[in-house]
This record gives sequence, C-alpha cells and structure tokens, in this order.
Amino acid sequence: MTRARAARNLAAAAVVGGKGLGVLGLLGGSAFGILKLQAGHARKAIGVSDERPPAPDGLYGADLPGEPIRFVMLGDSTGVGYGMTRAEDTPPALFGAGLSQIAGRPVEVTSQAVVGAVSKDLPGQIERALPSRPQVAAVVIGANDVTHVKSVPGAVAALGEAVRTLREHGCEVVVGTCPDLGTVRPLGVPLRLVARRISRRLAAAQMITVVEAGGRAVSLSDLLQRDFWIAPTEMFGDDRFHPSVAGYASLVAAMLPSVAVAIGVWDDDEEDARYPEGVVLPVSFAAAEAADIPGTEVSRTEVGGADRGPRGRWAALRVVRR
Repeated sequence: MTRARAARNLAAAAVVGGKGLGVLGLLGGSAFGILKLQAGHARKAIGVSDERPPAPDGLYGADLPGEPIRFVMLGDSTGVGYGMTRAEDTPPALFGAGLSQIAGRPVEVTSQAVVGAVSKDLPGQIERALPSRPQVAAVVIGANDVTHVKSVPGAVAALGEAVRTLREHGCEVVVGTCPDLGTVRPLGVPLRLVARRISRRLAAAQMITVVEAGGRAVSLSDLLQRDFWIAPTEMFGDDRFHPSVAGYASLVAAMLPSVAVAIGVWDDDEEDARYPEGVVLPVSFAAAEAADIPGTEVSRTEVGGADRGPRGRWAALRVVRR
C-alpha cells in the first residue's frame, strides 16, 4: 500500500468511525505487552512537572499602529511551551512577536493549549477561545495521541471537527502536524520504530483532514528528525522529550509564514516568503509527500476552476521553511 493510500485510508476511517486502525491494533499480544512496558519506562524517564511557563497572553508589538490581530494558540505541551521559564520563549509569545513584525500591527495573543492534551480535548480549548473572537489559530497536536495509545482515526476525526468549528467562526487555522517521535531518545526499540511509523502516518492523515476542513497544514515530521536528531542537546529540553528554546523557535519558524499568509499580512507570491511555485497534487499524495519534507504547507487549490479531480480534492504543496 502506498503512503498516499494509507493516509487516505486513515482519514476515511476517521470519517466512518473505523475501529481497526488503532495505534497498536495490528500487533500481537506479546509485542503489545513489550511496547506497553517500554512506554511506561519512557513516561517515567521523561517525567511530568507541575511547573508551567508564565502565561504568554497579552499584546505584542504594542507600539505598532493599527488594530491588533487576534491570535490563539491551541494544542498540547508544545503549544504551551512546556519547560520554559520565561513567557517570551514559549511558542505563543514567539508567534505574537514574529507576526507583529511581519504585519506591522499589534497582535493580541491568547493561549488555550494544555499540557498532556490529545486531539479530543480541542473542542474544550476552542470553547474557551471563541469569546476572544480569534482571527487566526495555530494548532500543534498529535504527539500524545501516539504516546497515550489513542485511536488514530479518532484523533484525525477530532482534529477535523476542530478545524471546521474554527472556520465556521471566521478563524483561519494553521496546524503543525504530529512530530516524528522516532527521534525521542528515551523511547526504546522497538517502541521508537513503532512511534515513528504511527506518528508519520498520523501526520499525513492530519494534513488531509485539515485541508478538507478548510485549514492549512504544515509538516513538522522531518523538522524533528533533521534538526533534533542531529543536535539533540541543543534542540531538546532537559527531559529529552520536549523542545528547548531553540527547538520551540524552530517549530515557530516553520509555521509562522503560513500563519502570516493565512491572515493576509504576507503575500505568498513575495520572494521573501520563500515559497516556490506550488506543486499541485491530489490531497492524499500531497500529504504523503509533505510528511517527508520539513516545513511544508498543504492547502486547498483549484485546477481549471475545479477544486476536485478524479482522485479527490486538489492541494498545493509548498515549502515554507528550508
């Protein structure tokens, strides 16, 4: 089975409520037991702290003219900035500072991300975010769906519903897909290999669902593999699982161009945006390709005035970070 077909099947299973594609559904009992044991050891090695970064909510670029752009951060501990001791080092603050400089306008940042969140927790985060009338949301989710042995189709379906809800309320959405967990060193073998396979399949399925729901998806899978594996002491925090300051900055750098384009403050045809001419593919093929290219955005497009072809919705594949 091709990666494109596998990704499409995952997304389809999410829509119809398939049960046979759980994270470890194809493993035998003994293999499952080994992986569960390794997962428990990894959780103990990584640990969880009750400490949280200072709240990053607030106005960024307050000295700039114009009405503030309303930005919200959703997702898991990566969105929170777990492990940071200064608010300005967290992803919400980095998005706020970066977006305000690109737009030349203030940015009002609200974070509803929660440590340990899985995809099914997104509706609660959105409910808390909507009173602030966000114009654009950045979402990073999926790692805990893998490490907590959740249903992949269920995670994909929950994410799709979250994107649709935000779009219905006029909010643009940029999703950073599930990172490649095969680079997390506290995970032993074979757990690390299984985590890599599942996280990359989840990332491809997330892309399809996000684009179908009207959002933009940015591939983070190989961002971890390339940057974090080569320089783990610089890119990972003390627990060797969550990013360091440099790691969070790399994640934001991958997503920020798409956030700026989504909100209309950066023309995706500008040379400085570093967007080459987009390659147009069926969305399942674009998702499979993007899973192997770090910092790649997949978004809706049309061919000859039609948004769908024989193999489904058309999607544009563009590199937003090199």
